[in-house]
Amino acid sequence: MKTPYVSDLVPNQLIQGVFLVQNKEIRQKKTGEPYLSLVLADRTGDLEAKMWDNVTEAMNLFERDGFLRVKGMVQVFQNRLQLTIHRLQPVPESEIDIADYLPASKRDRDEMFAELRQWISSMTNPYLKAMLEKIFEDEAVALAYRTAPAAKSVHHNWIGGLVEHVLSLCQLARFTAAHYPDIDFDLLLTGVLLHDIGKIYELTYARSLGYSTQGQLIGHITIGVRMVEDAIRTVPGFPSALRDLVVHLILSHHGSLEFGSPKLPSFLEALLLHHLDNLDSKMESMRAHVARDRHGSGLFTVYNGALERSVLKKEQYLNPGPEPDATAPAPAVAAPARNDAESSSPFASKLETALRRDS
Repeated sequence: MKTPYVSDLVPNQLIQGVFLVQNKEIRQKKTGEPYLSLVLADRTGDLEAKMWDNVTEAMNLFERDGFLRVKGMVQVFQNRLQLTIHRLQPVPESEIDIADYLPASKRDRDEMFAELRQWISSMTNPYLKAMLEKIFEDEAVALAYRTAPAAKSVHHNWIGGLVEHVLSLCQLARFTAAHYPDIDFDLLLTGVLLHDIGKIYELTYARSLGYSTQGQLIGHITIGVRMVEDAIRTVPGFPSALRDLVVHLILSHHGSLEFGSPKLPSFLEALLLHHLDNLDSKMESMRAHVARDRHGSGLFTVYNGALERSVLKKEQYLNPGPEPDATAPAPAVAAPARNDAESSSPFASKLETALRRDS
């Protein structure tokens, strides 16, 4: 069994363990010498790591997506744990149980996909229902959909994250559609199920999470539109106007041009889909950011670029630790090391005399 996991690490701990290299950069110190900046990971999380010494001999021993046995000291830097590596050694994949290194949903992925099929079976629009059944009867698509993450890093970035995110949106869609009587629930639900389907080809997740060549060249929105249009062509009599609405749901779900939407949401279901998607992703992003900052001091996390803010650690704020006893004597503070050269100045001599007189 793998030990330790990232989630088990605490500050000031000397560790030895095997981790997946999620990212590798060779950087330069101010002296011009190289150092290694890595992101190490397992299924419980990731960890920044630095190797400062003996880097020339070590930096060509491994690559990104490889496995390393490392020995080093865990410390806190900018409210997150960071590992200073003393020694490292590549580990062959034959010695690895890959399940130890890929973060995965806590829910059973087959059960989640069965729940998704139930949502489809509940639909009443025959064209939308037939199109969705056509897409998900493809075993390769079905397997990828229940395996893929929902994003590389921002939210639900684990195996099974996509279907978990979509099922959360299904529940939100049901609640909000009941509140707004003009919403076509079948159309909204179709947007929920298909808005991120292109991510099954955009993202790679055999080891660390990344982008495929197709994902980098085209992106999940365009990939998703292609998949939907291919499926629609197999449904006899599918209305062209309905096709355009479904395509628009995918094209506009990011909500604004600066966030990658080719189109702005232009009807009720499209606008609601965007806000539900944004809500679910932001809630998960904030939850995960607070969890990662558990070792940091203070009531607020470090700044999160995706959320554009620092986040209050609510539980710590509501349940603070014991306050120091104001009646207890102050601890003795050791005097700073004396610098004889500085103390020999006239000002230092006068200051020292004054302090003695006041005491």
